[in-house]
Amino acid sequence: MSGAFPGWHGTTILAVRKGGRVVVAGDGQVSLGQTVIKGSARKVRRISPGGHEIVAGFAGSTADAFTLLERLETKLEAAPGQLQRAAVELAKDWRTDKYLQKLEAMLIVTDGREFYVITGAGDVLEPEHDVAAIGSGGMYALAAARALVETELDAETIARRAMAIAADICVYTNGALTVETIG
Repeated sequence: MSGAFPGWHGTTILAVRKGGRVVVAGDGQVSLGQTVIKGSARKVRRISPGGHEIVAGFAGSTADAFTLLERLETKLEAAPGQLQRAAVELAKDWRTDKYLQKLEAMLIVTDGREFYVITGAGDVLEPEHDVAAIGSGGMYALAAARALVETELDAETIARRAMAIAADICVYTNGALTVETIG
């Protein structure tokens, strides 16, 4: 995450789908270089556009992520209950709009049935293996969750254990989790 604040790091967001539920977990650490600026940031949120509940986790600039979440809400209000359509429309706008192109964030969004990773490159990715992760420790959390998803553990336990593993490995990830379940 470069741009106006070079050296800002932080955030691991993980989504796990299992047993008819999707769990999105995010750590709370925000760092500037070698300094932890905040340890309890809330990067996983529930939104309810048009009465349809969505859970979203974000990595990157908080202001940029909130701008994208507001745009997503607008897209969902125009197409109630159609998360894929709203995600594609958001990604299209993000890629083509001069203002939005400067935004530095990534999103994981779910309605409990589907979940997607949305990027500024115009990607709307439906993850394989019912696991997705973004952010500084995302690949550590993803690997841990992929290994755990084949066990008898439920989605929340998998997410919590995978996030703990990521926090042990990635210096930009901590154990102060926000966990939301939907589905």
